[in-house]
Amino acid sequence: MYIEKIKSPADLKPLSIEALKIVADETRQAVLNRVSKHGGHVGPNLGFVEATVALHYVFDTPKDKLVFDVSHQSYPHKVLTGRVSGFLGDLEAMDAISGYSSPTECPEYDNFEVGHTSTSVSLATGLQKARDIKGTNENIIAVIGDGSLSGGEAFEGLDEASELGTGIIIVVNDNEMSIAENHGGIYKNLRALRESHGTCEHNWFKAWGFEYKYLEDGNDVAKLIELFRSVKGTDKPTVVHIHTEKGHGFAPAVANKEAWHYGMPFNIEDGSRPASPAYESYEQLLSDWMLEEMKTDKTLVAVTSGTPSVAGFTPEKRIKAGKQHVDVGIAEEQAVAMISGMAKGGLHPVWTVFSTFIQRSYDQIAQDLCINSNPAVINVAWGGTASMNDITHICLFDIPMLCSIPNLIYLAPTTCEEYFAMLRWAIQQDKKPIALRIPSNGVNHTSEAVDTMYDYEPKYKIMHKGSKVAIIAAGSFYQKGENVARLLADKGIDATLINPRYLNAVDANTLNALKDDHELVVTLEDGCKDGGFGERIASYYGPTDMKVLVGGVKKDLYDRFDLQQLLSDNHLQDEQIVDDVLNILL
Repeated sequence: MYIEKIKSPADLKPLSIEALKIVADETRQAVLNRVSKHGGHVGPNLGFVEATVALHYVFDTPKDKLVFDVSHQSYPHKVLTGRVSGFLGDLEAMDAISGYSSPTECPEYDNFEVGHTSTSVSLATGLQKARDIKGTNENIIAVIGDGSLSGGEAFEGLDEASELGTGIIIVVNDNEMSIAENHGGIYKNLRALRESHGTCEHNWFKAWGFEYKYLEDGNDVAKLIELFRSVKGTDKPTVVHIHTEKGHGFAPAVANKEAWHYGMPFNIEDGSRPASPAYESYEQLLSDWMLEEMKTDKTLVAVTSGTPSVAGFTPEKRIKAGKQHVDVGIAEEQAVAMISGMAKGGLHPVWTVFSTFIQRSYDQIAQDLCINSNPAVINVAWGGTASMNDITHICLFDIPMLCSIPNLIYLAPTTCEEYFAMLRWAIQQDKKPIALRIPSNGVNHTSEAVDTMYDYEPKYKIMHKGSKVAIIAAGSFYQKGENVARLLADKGIDATLINPRYLNAVDANTLNALKDDHELVVTLEDGCKDGGFGERIASYYGPTDMKVLVGGVKKDLYDRFDLQQLLSDNHLQDEQIVDDVLNILL
């Protein structure tokens, strides 16, 4: 095999075009070997194999700088930059390789830690400006695709690249897809450009001042090499628009591009996956509930931003919802401003978003939504320790972030029944924006009655009245609170257990009442404790004699962490919490 001998892109230079085609085939098989055994991004990587081979053949990395958008198409790049063991080795070798661009892993060839979308052009303009100031002559190449052009930062980056006016190469990897189908006006122009082979009268990129080149056969190594050679060393902002096929070379990924954007391990022969045990998911429950509610409430609108699966809106369910489902593309800022406007206009919008992506919309939540008090609803999914664990995708910061924004109520349901009761109230009320943190520890049910009405001022719920120790366990850590209470009972301590329900503010009445017969309050939250829910309670008790043990995760950037180790390191295992309580009481 060629790729086993390729230690750096320099090893590609002596090869013939025919040999490079073999390199591309071997790289594709290496990618498939990894994702079939380890899981990961399938379609984006398979579609960008030939372009990666051609880029590294034509350009002189690491002197020339490559910046990948999202970087979920960077597997072929890793194969060709000395990391082939992460694709042909055992699972331990695969675990050593990140699923994204990572200078920690490979500082020579990976320029940025990248996992969120629409950033590559902006990052590249910074390298462009640095080169211009220093007077060097390296090529700066940004790769953007898979729906990333719909994000606002991509527009800002293109605007600045045009303004700088010097050499930058922007490779638009047009595979006709985002994670699901594309949404946004720019994709209408991309389609027109594809259909005219780059010659249509209205060219969005030319209008912005870019030199423009188009290649229909974006999975042809020879044609890609010719194209990249034609722009190498350019002194002008240049867009290279290549039409590729998402999932290229693997029939199942080509046939169902949305399902194969990302996937768990599978049978490489036919694409089949081991049968998963049937289980309830909030994605399915939410989408089913929304579709049922839409039948009688035509003002109810489900909003997603490039990831309809987070709300359970499969292609079939998107068709059923019709105009009552809106996907704004990968553009969280647009989603927030739009739901604010929709609520102002008399609709009931519900935006569902992964915790890791909501941070992209902080300003819009603060300014466009909360200052205006428009009663839109935000579902925050996968928030906490038990979800995504790549450094770019950790979901630990939504509580400190959202709770720092005035006029936003952030609710933390603990069970399925409580979640849907809160969701129904949030949709029906008409005074404030409401966010709900969907539990991330599975679908837990309760047979006890849950409240159907909530308030704009926090009112905690005492689930069990004890004394001496009070456990205030929020959201998906509520069940952990139940476990801790049981363990303390075994030690002779009858602890009070409280479901706070509200993350954004303290219930002063409940906290004051605890002073009478409690000496320690334990707070538990599934996320970063710095600036979070527990620290707010600790601050409230600051001038008093009440001791507070704040349970959460230390603020840090964790990469591919082991869940149990993370909990242990932060003293969040049930037994550790009990030990800490006992030590404080001694």
